[in-house]
Amino acid sequence: MELTTKLNIPKSKNPIDYNSSILLIGSCFATAMGDKFDYFKFQNLLNPFGILFHPLAIEKLVYRSLNNRFYIQDELVFNNEQWHCLDAHSQLSSSKPEELLNTLNGNLSVTKEFLLNSSHVIITLGTAWVYQYMKSGDIVANCHKIPSIEFTKSLLRVETVTKSLKNLIEQIRIVNQDAHVVFTVSPVRHLKDGFTQNTLSKSVLIQAVHQINESFHHVDYFPSFEMMMDELRDYRFYKPDMIHPNEVAINYIWEKFSESWIHTSAKAMMNRIDKVQKSIQHQPFNPKSEAYLSFLEQLEKEQNSIKQIFPHINF
Repeated sequence: MELTTKLNIPKSKNPIDYNSSILLIGSCFATAMGDKFDYFKFQNLLNPFGILFHPLAIEKLVYRSLNNRFYIQDELVFNNEQWHCLDAHSQLSSSKPEELLNTLNGNLSVTKEFLLNSSHVIITLGTAWVYQYMKSGDIVANCHKIPSIEFTKSLLRVETVTKSLKNLIEQIRIVNQDAHVVFTVSPVRHLKDGFTQNTLSKSVLIQAVHQINESFHHVDYFPSFEMMMDELRDYRFYKPDMIHPNEVAINYIWEKFSESWIHTSAKAMMNRIDKVQKSIQHQPFNPKSEAYLSFLEQLEKEQNSIKQIFPHINF
């Protein structure tokens, strides 16, 4: 007896392995997926500008990085004793403008270098609601707790999102024709916008992504949002805030992603790395015992064995 509806997710024709280079950009769900790639030691770069929720912010990051559009101090804002960039998350903010500029421009360079060589670009779209900073007229990635009176809020149209994603893909294609772009819509609910507004926002993103998928080769869609809404349609799969997927849900979605997008040849190495990671986390009863010292010796041998196969892996 089947007690849930199951999504049919085909296996990718361009799967990820340990020679792949993966760039992940987008909402906080991108961070959850990036943490999995980190755990299993895949080569990846996660959100160089921090969490970015909407497609225009992601497009701007890609455009500025690939075109060497470095930031200057006039583009920064000062609020609550911190310097901020309205195109980046507050985790990059600093009390010193020169430090923020160094971080921003350094991360632009890193992003460009990664895009030039990426095999996969995974983009997680969170919302179609955006805020426009009235002083500049720019759509921002983050408001940085600047008073809301200084912004106007609006919902992006499907046509606007489609155009933004099209521009993003074309920018990547100019420098890297082999990069495979994977879109997904975040299953995290943006309920501060309201239930209906959240649903409307997600529908805009999904419609735009599917229009893009029909227009480009090497572009795919992974249904993480649909998986959360249908296969995992129960509050037991949410954190206590009832907004974010919990660990069980994230592990389930990662498992389905792995079945579809991770090459079979990588599974054995993933199992080896998983055992090493669990061994590293092991807390010994007696750290000076011969048994534990022997355990550490075997662990080091296994780590070195893995590094000989894939030198980029570090524990």
